Amino acid sequence: MRGRRVARLAVTGAALAAGLVTALLASAPNASAQANRVHVMKLGLATINDTQHEWLKRFAAMVEKDSGGRIKAEIYPASQLGPIPRMIEGVQFGSIQAWIGPPEFLVGVDVRYEALSAPGLMNSFDQMVKVIHDPAVQKMMFELGANKGLEGIGFAPIGPSTIITKKEVKRLADLKGMKIRVLASPFQLEMIRRMGASPVAMTLADVLPAIQQGTIDGSLSTITIYTTMQFQDAAKYVLENDQPYINSIVVMSKRWLAGLPPDLQKVLRDSGAKVSKDIIPFVKEFVDGQYALWKSKGGVLNKLPPDEHKAMLAAITSIGDDLSKDKPELNKAVKLVFEAANRK
Repeated sequence: MRGRRVARLAVTGAALAAGLVTALLASAPNASAQANRVHVMKLGLATINDTQHEWLKRFAAMVEKDSGGRIKAEIYPASQLGPIPRMIEGVQFGSIQAWIGPPEFLVGVDVRYEALSAPGLMNSFDQMVKVIHDPAVQKMMFELGANKGLEGIGFAPIGPSTIITKKEVKRLADLKGMKIRVLASPFQLEMIRRMGASPVAMTLADVLPAIQQGTIDGSLSTITIYTTMQFQDAAKYVLENDQPYINSIVVMSKRWLAGLPPDLQKVLRDSGAKVSKDIIPFVKEFVDGQYALWKSKGGVLNKLPPDEHKAMLAAITSIGDDLSKDKPELNKAVKLVFEAANRK
């Protein structure tokens, strides 16, 4: 009796061992397949042939190389993946892996995203670069969308804002009664009001048709938008008001990122940080070249008289604090970015 029990136990043990070996053998190809799986990364943006596009091109090439081909990047410029709000939603849900654009478009996710567009915050390209690369500023901005499915991984400096119009503007009084498009930011809305015009929030894809049809009289944006998207036939006058300075943030799908192996997550974050620094010389040269290109296409550049520019700055620099004083978290964010801008 005892012998039969021992024999049965031996057979059961052998069967269990065989099953374990079979399971291990079966799982080995799956583990190998997972390690070698190619992850497709869709990258969306509203513009084309500009700093944002260049940032994504460099990022895509670096990620594909450093991941050993395990991540394949697909870039969709000129709103091919839909208007900006739809692209942002796509990143939140994971159908799009990353989007690059001005953080003001993310105010629906968290109002603090607009802190970097506070008028008067930055007054030079170098100061803008200093602010967006400040460790405290980056930590805040990259983490703002964490509970809404977004993770920031990089910044691209763009440049100072300008106002393009169908009718020439040389003084602030010339803006009176004009409808000027702005980004989806209360700060920009208020700035245009304080300059004497009427602000209209509008996504980029709608701006050129709106100017052509007379729905709006002009737009607040950067010179790089006007040149790369061929605005000169619709409006040729640009007022260099230089406020606010615009930069773009790169946000990735937190869900998609978390589903990647740790080594690939590191590749993406490291690549984002490296491209954000390496692209700075390109941006300086690119922006300078666009002003010359605008003039070569028949565009006109104007500046406010020095006294009016000074008065404009005096009127708009308090906007960030004025509009955030009843919103503690936003006010804290505004103070943080101004401290970074003023830090020696």
